[in-house]
Amino acid sequence: MPQIQAIRGLRYDLGHVGSLSDVVAPPYDVIGPELQDQLYKKHPANTIRLILNREEPGDDDSQNRYARAERFLKTWIREGVLTQESDPAIYVYHQEFEAEGTRYVRHGFMAGVKLVRFGEGNVYPHEETHSSAKADRLKLFNATKTNLSQIFGLYPDPENKTQKLLDDYVIDKTPLVATDHLGVVHRLWPVTDLQIVSQVTTAIADAPMYVADGHHRYETACNYKDQLAESGELTPVHPANYVLTMLVSMSDQGMIVLPTHRMFRGLTAMKSDDLTAKLADYFDTTIVGQGAELADTIWTDIATSDNQGQIGFYCPVDDTWVMAAINEAGEAKMAEVASEHSADWQGLGVSILHRLVIETLLGAKDLPKANYVHQVSEVVEGIQQGDSENGGQAYPLAAIVMPATIDHIRSISEHGERMPAKSTYFYPKLLSGLVFNPLT
Repeated sequence: MPQIQAIRGLRYDLGHVGSLSDVVAPPYDVIGPELQDQLYKKHPANTIRLILNREEPGDDDSQNRYARAERFLKTWIREGVLTQESDPAIYVYHQEFEAEGTRYVRHGFMAGVKLVRFGEGNVYPHEETHSSAKADRLKLFNATKTNLSQIFGLYPDPENKTQKLLDDYVIDKTPLVATDHLGVVHRLWPVTDLQIVSQVTTAIADAPMYVADGHHRYETACNYKDQLAESGELTPVHPANYVLTMLVSMSDQGMIVLPTHRMFRGLTAMKSDDLTAKLADYFDTTIVGQGAELADTIWTDIATSDNQGQIGFYCPVDDTWVMAAINEAGEAKMAEVASEHSADWQGLGVSILHRLVIETLLGAKDLPKANYVHQVSEVVEGIQQGDSENGGQAYPLAAIVMPATIDHIRSISEHGERMPAKSTYFYPKLLSGLVFNPLT
C-alpha cells in the first residue's frame, strides 16, 4: 500500500450544528433530486451544499454551484461551524447496518493515502470511470481545495490485525455518532496517539489497496495533484499528495457486496420464447413462470446456487421469467468474444450478461443507461410501475444477476482489468461530512 499519514481533518462543531445526523450526507453520486432537497431542508450547514450544490438560474463560469460550495466552506470555517483538528489524526469509522435480515458492523479507519496513478504502484481500480464525472469533481477540487468525501479502499489482512489494534484502542472511548436516512448508524473516533498511528502505518505499509468506491474521486485527486505540479505549487509535503481514504480489511465481517440488477432501456421487448431461442445455443434455459413477484424466487435460486453464470430474465411481453445458466458452449463463446480479458473477467456474471447476452446474442450496443437497482423489491416495483423516467413505459427486459465478490475485485484488479460498470455495490455507503481533508 502507498504511504498513509494522519491528517488534521475539518469536523463539524456540534455546539454549532447540534446533531451530526443533520449535517452529513451520502456520496454525491447516489443523491437524486428528492434526497438533495431533503438534505437542503435538514440543516443550513448540511454537507449537501458542498458536495452537490444546486444549479441556479443565471449560473456562469464564475458564479455557479462550485463557487457557492467554496463560499459555504469558507464561511463555515470562519464562523466556527467547522474546526480543524488540533493534532494529526486517523479516524476509526464503524458502520452498523442491516442487510437481508442480518445485522452487521463494518470496521475501518480513515487516513490520508499517498496518491499513485493506477498502473504505477499497488493501488488498483476495479471499475471504469467517465470523463464527465471527473471533470465535475475537478471543478469542485479547484473551488474548495478540500477532500469533501473519502475514497473507499480495501486491503488484505486475513486476521484483521490492523483494525483490531485500532478497535482495542477506542473501545473505552466515546464516539461521534450519526444516523443516516437509511437508518445506518455511523460511529467515528479521532485517534491522535502517535504510537498507535505509527503502528498502523507500519502494519499495512506493504499491502496493496483495491479501490472499492470513489474511482472518479481518486483519479480526480491525481489530476489535481498533477495540476499543482505543473503550476509549481506542489512540494513533497503538500497535503494534495494524499487523498482522504477509508481503509477496510477485505476479511472484515461487515464487508458485504450487494447485487446490482438491471432494468434495461432501448432494447426490443421480446416474448420468453424469442429470448430462449436467442440464448439456446449457449445457455441452458428454463421457463420459471409468470408475474413480477417471482423475482424473489429467481433471486433466491441464483444466490443459493452461487453461480456467476446463472441469470434471471423477465420478458414483459408475456409477463414471464426465464432462468438461464451458461453452458460449455457459452463459456467457449464468451472466451471468443471477450478474448482481450482474463478468464476471471470472462466468468463474472455482469460480464456474461453484457458482453455475451446483450452485445453478442441480442446485438445491442450503446444502449441508454439502464436503471440499476439492488433490492429484489425494486425489480418488482420497476416491472409493475414501469420506467418513471419514460412516462411509466414498460422496461423491455429485466435481469437479476449475481454480484462480484471481494475475491473477484482482487483477482481482476491485479490483472490490470476493470469490471463492467455497476459490477459491485458496497453497502452501506460512506458518509460525507464526518471528516473533510483540507489540501492547503
